[in-house]
Amino acid sequence: MWLAAALSLLQLFLGAAALRPGGEQLLRAVRPVAMAQGVLAALAFLILIWLFLRTDLSVQLVAANSHSAKPWLYKFAGAWGNHEGSMLLWVTVLAVAGAIVALFERRLLKNTLAATLAAQAAIGLGFYAFLLFASNPFTRLSPVPVEGNGLNPLLQDPGLAFHPPTLYFGYVGISVAFSFAVGALVTRDVGPAFARAMRPWVLGAWIFLTLGIAAGSYWAYYELGWGGWWFWDPVENASLMPWLAATALLHSVTVLATRDGLRAWTIMLAVVAFSMSMIGTFLVRSGILTSVHAFAVDPQRGAFILALLVLYIGGALALFGLRVGTVKEGARFDLVSREGALVVNNLLLTVILGVVFVGTLYPLVVEAVTGEKLSVGPPYFNSAAGPVALILVAIMGMGALLRWRSDRLKELGNRIAIPVLISAAALFAIILLAPGTRILPLLGLAVSAGVAAASIAPLWKRNLRRTPIFIYGMVIAHLGIAVSMAGMASESAFTKETLVAASPGQTMHVGGFNVRFDGVEPIAGPNWTAIEARLTARRGEGGAPFELRPQARMFSSPPTPTSEAAIATRWDGQLYIAIGEEDEQGRWQLRLWWKPFVTLIWFGGGLVALGGVLSLIGRLRRERKAAAKAAEAEDAPPASLPGKEALA
Repeated sequence: MWLAAALSLLQLFLGAAALRPGGEQLLRAVRPVAMAQGVLAALAFLILIWLFLRTDLSVQLVAANSHSAKPWLYKFAGAWGNHEGSMLLWVTVLAVAGAIVALFERRLLKNTLAATLAAQAAIGLGFYAFLLFASNPFTRLSPVPVEGNGLNPLLQDPGLAFHPPTLYFGYVGISVAFSFAVGALVTRDVGPAFARAMRPWVLGAWIFLTLGIAAGSYWAYYELGWGGWWFWDPVENASLMPWLAATALLHSVTVLATRDGLRAWTIMLAVVAFSMSMIGTFLVRSGILTSVHAFAVDPQRGAFILALLVLYIGGALALFGLRVGTVKEGARFDLVSREGALVVNNLLLTVILGVVFVGTLYPLVVEAVTGEKLSVGPPYFNSAAGPVALILVAIMGMGALLRWRSDRLKELGNRIAIPVLISAAALFAIILLAPGTRILPLLGLAVSAGVAAASIAPLWKRNLRRTPIFIYGMVIAHLGIAVSMAGMASESAFTKETLVAASPGQTMHVGGFNVRFDGVEPIAGPNWTAIEARLTARRGEGGAPFELRPQARMFSSPPTPTSEAAIATRWDGQLYIAIGEEDEQGRWQLRLWWKPFVTLIWFGGGLVALGGVLSLIGRLRRERKAAAKAAEAEDAPPASLPGKEALA
């Protein structure tokens, strides 16, 4: 880590020096330094994983977060299931990403690449300092304890191996885009070439953030036993805010890369997206939040991260203010155009980002100033962000049907006629079949039906074999948004819940299911014991019976109770059951939910990520083909001039 930090400082110095006249030779040295730094950071993180796998209790971090009896998967994932380890993973991915940029990036001007690598080194240097001076993951213990404290039981789930790393990959992808933006501002090179170099990183970050948020949502859904998939927890919001900013940035950088528009707006969004990822890092690790997601960290470390946030974001905003006047306007476009729809959607995404930002930080500011504790929960977020999200998704559906540069309202009306009719039909059907449905879920279901139809409209009358892959990516991603919205609206409108204190043999009813409580029995796991309820459920009177086994677990190291819900998935929803405590009469608290089409939420999230992957593959293939054609044109011999005989 010390060697990697030293190379990060050297990379910053060489990158800055390469910008001076005559500094072209220094750029050749920046690339190997960045690659060596990535190798050293990766080696440090691999060593930490090895220490966790062998339960080396002479290391304080291992002793505090592991146990010899813990299953190997949680030893492996436990390396980043804590503050210090997660920060080392953050820095490692950052360093490896910088190495990849140094190794493969050939599209940028040399001085812009040098400035980009210098900006990346500056970000890494601050976090190396944070690890080495405030959060060293390799601090030793003496004497060595006999046994470790164990990992937080809520984290002892396969989700730990997937959810945090994907979020960190997303955050680091945004940091690389931020470095590209800083490099382009420094060298006044804001244009399509810079945008094409930055776009794969933005798209990759967006894919990982989408996967991470979806995985985290489902993890909380089945692990906490509360029956919800999103709680507007401040740390959930801390991951949502970078995703919103990255979504706006992705569309903006696409306009810049393909149509040479939105130059200044793209730079600003890159700064905002990185700011949101830094704010999320601060919220999780500052100790100012009480959350199942937050790391219990002392305020001094939070102050260190806050100082880094002020330094990086303040510096970037100052640079933006100084250089924005040098950013050329770029190509113009009409309001009624695909670019115009993307601008409107970007503004709406920014509004939602502002709503979430204020709702998350306002209680913290009030408590810091007055000492009064406030709670901002789902009623605020749903009522403030919900209507804006509906408009956003509706415009998203129309945007894909608009032409670039300029279009006509009459022609647009003809293209969206079928999606509008489908939305109207869905609205009428829901009012008829489910009277009393609340207005927001009702509109959500109607809009999602029309947007689903509009999403696949770009494929109409196309030769599907010759359609570029990135077009399929756009179609699938937009369809995924519609599918997720339909799942959210259905879960909100039609969920049925039953809360009962049940005795063995008692039958409960929820959402058309009959559930018989057969009793409880004690069971034991690798490092926990549990009371497991035995329930037999059937759908209606003639349905086939099936068993459900919810558990109330107790972990011994550290002593912590947890709830393991039992979930039965059907084509049209999920039956969800959680067990509580036993009362004085020997009855057990049982909470039962029927959640229609709730699985569409995560299926849609998977479609969104798949669409992003296809778009990334398609864009990279297209750019590779374009580069190959350009190289062939350069290597081709010049056409021979006609001779005297031919002229005669």
